[in-house]
Amino acid sequence: MTTPMNKNSLLVELFVEELPPKALKKLGDAFAGVLRDQLVAQGLAEAGSALTPYASPRRLAAHLTHVAERAADKAVSQKLMPVAVGLDASGQPTPALLKRLGALGADASAVPGLKRAMDGKAEALFYESTAKGATLAEGLQKALAEAIAKLPIPKVMSYQLESGCELPGWSSVSFVRPAHGLVALYGDTVVPIEALGLHAGRETHGHRFEAAVDPVVLRDANSYALQLQEDGAVIASFEARRAEIARQLAAAAVKVGGGSVPIHDDALLDEVTALVERPNVLVCSFEREFLEVPQECLILTMKANQKYFPLLDASSKLTNRFLVVSNITPDDASAVIEGNERVVRPRLADAKFFFDQDRKKSLASRVESLGKVVYHNKLGTQGERVERVMRIARGIAEKLGDATLAAQATQAAQLAKADLVTDMVGEFPELQGTMGRYYALHDGLDAGVADAIEDHYKPRFAGDELPRNTVGLVVALADKLETLVGMFGIGNLPTGDRDPFALRRHALGVIRMLIEKDLSLGLDALLQDAAAQFKGIEGFDSGKATVELQDFILDRLAGSLREQGASAQEVDAVLAPRPQRLGEVPKLLAAVRAFAALPAAAALAAANKRIGNILKKAPEADAHVSELLLKEPAEKALHAAMAQVVPAANAQFEAGDYTASLQTLAALREPVDAFFDGVMVNAEQADLRLNRLGLLMLLHAAMNRVAQLERLAV
Repeated sequence: MTTPMNKNSLLVELFVEELPPKALKKLGDAFAGVLRDQLVAQGLAEAGSALTPYASPRRLAAHLTHVAERAADKAVSQKLMPVAVGLDASGQPTPALLKRLGALGADASAVPGLKRAMDGKAEALFYESTAKGATLAEGLQKALAEAIAKLPIPKVMSYQLESGCELPGWSSVSFVRPAHGLVALYGDTVVPIEALGLHAGRETHGHRFEAAVDPVVLRDANSYALQLQEDGAVIASFEARRAEIARQLAAAAVKVGGGSVPIHDDALLDEVTALVERPNVLVCSFEREFLEVPQECLILTMKANQKYFPLLDASSKLTNRFLVVSNITPDDASAVIEGNERVVRPRLADAKFFFDQDRKKSLASRVESLGKVVYHNKLGTQGERVERVMRIARGIAEKLGDATLAAQATQAAQLAKADLVTDMVGEFPELQGTMGRYYALHDGLDAGVADAIEDHYKPRFAGDELPRNTVGLVVALADKLETLVGMFGIGNLPTGDRDPFALRRHALGVIRMLIEKDLSLGLDALLQDAAAQFKGIEGFDSGKATVELQDFILDRLAGSLREQGASAQEVDAVLAPRPQRLGEVPKLLAAVRAFAALPAAAALAAANKRIGNILKKAPEADAHVSELLLKEPAEKALHAAMAQVVPAANAQFEAGDYTASLQTLAALREPVDAFFDGVMVNAEQADLRLNRLGLLMLLHAAMNRVAQLERLAV
């Protein structure tokens, strides 16, 4: 085998037209990652080679250290055929063997060197050779093609190349955006590869307007980032550019003073990083009169439409100053500042107009309009949906509180969707709920009801806060249950990655509210009550809406508990009995975990599993024991121990002390072991057999009140 030659750094860049900003970081990481993985797989790069991805609005690039100019040769052993097929009785090669060798570029002279080895039950012939390692040009060509093919692009563009690209006539090329340049440098040497109708060179382009030279002629792979910054006025690294923007935003806020801070939004920062090559943060302002509009509206329009960073004061209130990340750095920035201020003003004026117009009608007056908004073709309008949510909310409130809570929850549920037909939410759907709260307060409604209108969408995502008051909690629970029950009832279930109605998120929201607020509500009763509101809807299946939905919710809960560190066995043990009050689950889990640490746990779990298997085969048994039929000392001892232990464990269970209950039951280990050692359960005498099965049924029921302990058995 040959020894690999010296190793050097490699730089590959695709220069393209403006890439989609929201996908840029993912594209850059994928391009560099696949390129590296392919070179490592071909033996051209080390597994520990340092990879630096680059991604700017007009380029995807990767820098990789410790790359070889040729991969090491490899010894290859290829199975040919069984010896009995390849050699005749005299040991001479058969025509089949010679044909196979010829296909590999060998002839009869290779026969004496063939290796014999067992392959299963028969001896086979193997041809051993040396495969030459790929050159960097060969390997990089393959790696680049793979990197381009595997880019996570939802849609590609097709465009044509002229004959100037040394292709005959016109050729069609497909890529995320038209590509105009390819760089491939190994040290200071160009690697002769092609892609997307382009031939690799060492020239790239910097900033459209501020590059010191154009084109930028790269000296070598290692000078790429520095040359682009100095000669091309471009920060090629996405992460470095992002950090520079964050630094400038913070510095500009300090300069404004008054404790100002730019709004924190990682998604916005990522998007702006993908829009600029040479960031320059500028401070702009708007008229103070716009601050009369709810700050959520102003913040959203500045972020979503203009990609600006609003400035908040020390108390997190919006100021009339905002930050712009410009892609140019003129000596006099006043024109850029004035231009951005002029652009944002109509957006803010629209928001103010919507807000003023919306307040001319009360939320209550808008409820009727929801009857004209289709919610789902099988489940009716938003108006019909609101009626269902109101009834579900009233039922929950009556279980949790008094008439006042029921009245407030009903009112909040009735008004919760009314802002969907306002101008502001029509323009900014993200503000639904938020605007409902503002309009409710303007209408003079109770603050608790107004808060509930905003909070009924919570929790909106993992880690989001729960509703701030009980009214909001009731309406949020009712709203999510209506969605879940309705969609399950018509068979509109999530499949794979598709979950258009966010049913998984709604299920986790229900779980969080029931557990974190420790609500005294049974899951099955909640689903049954909600399903009752869908009577008369054609095709509605109450079984799917209750039984299947309960399975779905418990499955979501199981996944959540495992993510929080609980073992699969512990989770299975707790959820197998299908606990109805989910608020009890954390205590049940803690009890099982404490029990599992006891010396007696393994033996009792195994015994519980054995009892379960016995009872499955004895449908005639019932939970009854006659002391007169207790014959063996071991069964008498177990019965006596249970008479002492089980009442105490049950009392602890009823008091909610599940840990103590299981620990009390652990005292049954020795009498249980003795029972199975000294008693024949399936006695021939029927009354004895049924009595012993009855004893085991009582034991099984007592041991499984907290959790199915057999699930802990290894």
